[in-house]
Amino acid sequence: MRIAVNKSRKFSSLFKRIVGSKLNLEITGICTDSRECKNGDLFISILGSKLNGNNFLKEVERKGAHAALVPNKENNVDIQQIIVEDPKDSIAQVANEWRNQFDISIIAITGSNGKTSTKDLLVHVLSKKFNVHATKGNFNTSIGLPLTLLELNELHDISVIELGANQKGDIKNLCEISNPTHGLITNISPAHYEGFGSIGAIIKTKGALFEYLKNGTSFVNMADDNVASIKTSGVKISYGTTPDCDFLADIRREKNRNLSIAINNKKILSASKNLSFIKNSIAVFSVAKTFGIKTKEIKSQLKSFSPPSGRCQIKNFDKITVIDDTYNANLVSCMAALEYLKALNVGGRKIFVFGDMLELGELSKKEHFKVGEKCKDLNLDLVYTFGIESKVTNSVLIGSIQNSHFVSRSNLISKLKQTLIPGDQVLFKGSRGMAMENIISEVFKT
Repeated sequence: MRIAVNKSRKFSSLFKRIVGSKLNLEITGICTDSRECKNGDLFISILGSKLNGNNFLKEVERKGAHAALVPNKENNVDIQQIIVEDPKDSIAQVANEWRNQFDISIIAITGSNGKTSTKDLLVHVLSKKFNVHATKGNFNTSIGLPLTLLELNELHDISVIELGANQKGDIKNLCEISNPTHGLITNISPAHYEGFGSIGAIIKTKGALFEYLKNGTSFVNMADDNVASIKTSGVKISYGTTPDCDFLADIRREKNRNLSIAINNKKILSASKNLSFIKNSIAVFSVAKTFGIKTKEIKSQLKSFSPPSGRCQIKNFDKITVIDDTYNANLVSCMAALEYLKALNVGGRKIFVFGDMLELGELSKKEHFKVGEKCKDLNLDLVYTFGIESKVTNSVLIGSIQNSHFVSRSNLISKLKQTLIPGDQVLFKGSRGMAMENIISEVFKT
C-alpha cells in the first residue's frame, strides 16, 4: 500500500506533534509495502505474525526512502529510523489528527457483503454534486484506512470510506481512527466467521459503527434482520422493503428480465439483472437523497455506473458470455450471483464455476451445501467446483446436475477449454484466496 503526500510541510509538522520526532527530510509518500516504495517515502514497518517490516529496511533504503517508522532500530541502515512502540498505531494517530482538520461529512460503509460495490456506486452518484474523497482498492483495514485518511485535502467536500472487519473489535477501532459522521451497514452474514466465532459476535462488531454515531446519522437496512436489530442512538434513516421505512423500495423484474425499483413511488428502471446491484442502489438512493442529490440525477448516475473489476462484470469471449464475479464470495453474494446467471436471457447453457468460500470455520460445510441446493433449484446445466470446501457443493449435485470437482487448477482450466462452446453463459465465483480471475485469464487467454 502506498499514497502520495502532497502537503509535505503540513504532514511533517503534524507528524512531529503527534509522534514527537522530527522528520529530517521531506516526505513525498507513505508506504507499507517495500515493493511499492518510491524516492522520498516514509516506510511504515509493520510487525505481524508472518511478516516483520524491518526485514525490508535495506530494500526501501535502496529505493530512496527518506525515513522509516519502526518498532526497533536496525543497524547498518542509513535512513532515518523513528522508533515507536507500534508503527501501525502511530500512523493511525497521525491520520486521525489529519482527518480532524477537515469539517466535512465522512460516510463509513461496512457489511458482510457488497460494501465495496456500494461504496463505489455511492461515490459515483455523489460526484454529481460533490468533490468526493473515497477509499481506494482494499485500503479499509487498520493498515490501509490511515493511508486513505491521509489523502484528504481542502478540495474535498465529502468522504466515503470503507471499513473492513476480520475479527472482534475491528469496526470500533476503525471508527476511532476515522471519526465518521454517517454510517451504513449493507448486510450481516457469516462472512469471515472463523475470526468471530458466532453471528452474534459479527453483529456486535459491525454494529459498533451505529453505536459510534451517537451524534451522527445511521442508514439502516430494514430488509436485513441482523442490521435492523442493531440499536441506534443518533439520527436513524431507514430503507428497505417494509412499510415503515423512510425509503420504501419495491423491486420488480420487467418483461425484458431487467430489474427495476420504485422508491417512495419513484420508479427507477435499470439495465441490470443483478439483484445485488439493485439492493445497493436502494442504499445509495437513501444516502444520496439525504445529501440533497435530485432524483433525476440519481437515476442518471445509476444508469451510467460500470461495476469495477471482478464484481458481476459481463465479458464476452468468442460468443461465450462470462460473468466475472471473482472478487470475493460468501453465501449471500453467491446466491445473488446465481440468480443473476439464471436471469440472463441470451440462450445457451447456464454454467457455474465455483471456488471455495473461505474463512467460514464450522459453518463451511453448511454454507457450501446451500450453494449446491441453490444450483439444483435453478436447474443449472453444468457446475464445476474447485478447491477443498466446495467438494460438499459437488456432492449435493451428484445425480441431478452435470457436475465435476477439481482440486487441480490446471485440470479445471483444461476441462473448461474442452467443454465450453459458443452460447454458453458462465459464472465464475470464489473467495479472494481462490484467485478465480486467473482461471478466466487462462481459459480465455486475456
